[in-house]
Amino acid sequence: MRTTPLPRPDAERSAAAHAHCRASVQRHEAELVELSRSIHAEPELAFAEHRSAAKVADLLARHGFTVRTPVAGLDTALVAEAGSGELVVGICAEYDALPEVGHACGHNVIAAAGVGAALALAEIADDLGVTVRLIGTPAEETGGGKVLMLERGVFDDVALAMMVHPGPEEVCRPAALAITDLEVRYTGREAHAAAAPELGRNAADALTVAQVAIGLLRQHLEPRQMVHGIVTAGGAAPNIVPAHTAAVYNLRAAEARSLQRLENRIRACFEAGATATGCEHEVVQISPVYAELSPDGWLSEAYRRAITELGREPLDRGEEQGRVIGSTDMGNVTQALPAIHPMIAVDCGDAVNHQAEFAAACATPAADRAVLDGAVAMAWTAVAAALDGAQRDRLLAAVRDRSGRS
Repeated sequence: MRTTPLPRPDAERSAAAHAHCRASVQRHEAELVELSRSIHAEPELAFAEHRSAAKVADLLARHGFTVRTPVAGLDTALVAEAGSGELVVGICAEYDALPEVGHACGHNVIAAAGVGAALALAEIADDLGVTVRLIGTPAEETGGGKVLMLERGVFDDVALAMMVHPGPEEVCRPAALAITDLEVRYTGREAHAAAAPELGRNAADALTVAQVAIGLLRQHLEPRQMVHGIVTAGGAAPNIVPAHTAAVYNLRAAEARSLQRLENRIRACFEAGATATGCEHEVVQISPVYAELSPDGWLSEAYRRAITELGREPLDRGEEQGRVIGSTDMGNVTQALPAIHPMIAVDCGDAVNHQAEFAAACATPAADRAVLDGAVAMAWTAVAAALDGAQRDRLLAAVRDRSGRS
């Protein structure tokens, strides 16, 4: 891997770094677009993204990165590094898909843009004094790959982290809610629904009571609290009193304390179903709790300048405050260290994330442009942080504070 020296002073260094990053992404355009389209064509679910992770790892290894996989005890997680500077720049790459609708959240774009930013920064890493760390994070849609990797030390020495996420609009500093996902399971007793219904304990009725209770609770939810769920097991046949039913619910709130209050009330609704029908029930948390998104202000503004220079038009700061993009395990990363999760627009008509039409939009020339622009914008954001003395000191001090070093 070649390292390109940059001229001085800092203004000239910044301009040269910008030009170099843009040229690098252009040079790798075919590989990046191919990576995005290939991941899109073979969607894989949480913790099973074996082909997608291998594609990311192989491309980076071919360009001189040191690649480790698996990491953090996760088969489809990876870390790829280049450079040896004190400032560790973490670029997160997601690549899991959704059931049935595939890459309807555009994680193929996220992965390819992250790889593009890493390739661009690697070539000037030594001059910038950075280590570039591409972090392949599985299971964002469910499972909390970033939460697990955060807990297991992958982000311990990362000074700043970033990723770009495709969506219908250009949002530099979006909001995302805290979330927990709960599965409730009811156990009753089978009986013949016509000949001896009095001998049964109807687990479907238990679930119905819980659903009615949750529906009535919605009138009293706090601002930005949300509840939505699906029945995953509802019985085997209409002439058998169901003995086993289950449902999965997502609970969201503006922040952790509000989420805990909501969870307490939803668990009471679940219990009501069991009490009313004489069934037993259990509640299982499926994924780690995702924290609300708390993007770093300075990095968000640096990204805004970068994406605007590339000709994109992000929402103004007032508009974007009301843009809730759902929930993400990147929220946990932003709570632990300076990090950003901007949205980059693709042409998707009236479609939004998690629709089949949005999945189709993520394998189009507009999505390819988002890969390239996202890569350049992230690289320029990292350059800005590396060359700004005050910000560099702030970021490094935060790493020392987290580790307890003086």
